[in-house]
Amino acid sequence: MKSTSKNTMQSEKPVWFITGCSTGFGRQIAKHVLELGYRVVVTSRDMEDVQDLNGLGDALILTLDVTDRIQAEDAVKTAEDHFGGIDVLVNNAGIGYFAAVEESDEKQVRKMFDVNVFGLCRMIHVVLPGMRKRRKGFIVNLSSIGGLRSFPALGYYNATKFAVEGVSEALWQEVEPLGIKVMLVEPSGFRTDWAGRSANETQHQIADYADTADKNIRHLRALSGNQDGDPVRAAEAIVQAVESSNPPHRLLLGNDAYNGALAKLDELREEFEAWESVSRGADFPEATPATM
Repeated sequence: MKSTSKNTMQSEKPVWFITGCSTGFGRQIAKHVLELGYRVVVTSRDMEDVQDLNGLGDALILTLDVTDRIQAEDAVKTAEDHFGGIDVLVNNAGIGYFAAVEESDEKQVRKMFDVNVFGLCRMIHVVLPGMRKRRKGFIVNLSSIGGLRSFPALGYYNATKFAVEGVSEALWQEVEPLGIKVMLVEPSGFRTDWAGRSANETQHQIADYADTADKNIRHLRALSGNQDGDPVRAAEAIVQAVESSNPPHRLLLGNDAYNGALAKLDELREEFEAWESVSRGADFPEATPATM
């Protein structure tokens, strides 16, 4: 009798490719989908940080720094060769940086953009050819409530997430006709290592920002580990949304994210309507009918 390979036997199980699995959302999502019996490409800059996930199920552990194009290409090729394709890409890898706009160090800001924006886009570029070929796939981009509204001391971090929002919104209009879904995940504060481990801080504080940017930095640091958001529940919510028959383009996670997003909509509408006549008046006047 002809033997059946492991990959063929499990061909019905989806393949998830997740970046930034050492901590936080990436780790919890990887753990959850492995426990569901899915095939999972678990990636991290340091493989030692994720070796314990190897025993949870059908995991392929790979080293990946999303800022390195060769590593990205090699990781995706290895995953496709091993599992036959990638069904879900989760762009989770990201870092933060705390500083008022004026205080911000350009080198730190560029590093954050390289990870949060260009690294995320690099993974999309490398994974999309396979998804297009098979006319199916799902791309999950980790944004933030900070991708919808900005906060003091987070201006450039917010800028990276606003960029992810803009790219994702264009992307889903381009790829949905090809059978590929795109979803933004917009969490508020969750008990991950983001504020404690993954976010550097300005070394050039300006006294005038003590009551705005610096106050918010202190608040975020003090709150780290005690946020309302549960990363385990977040991972479950993300999988639920991906597997829905009608997945959202934007998935808010946490009460603060939900309330903050609605408040932003109200603020925009109020200001737009207050200036409606000026806004509409910027067009050329309608041509007046010619007189006989």
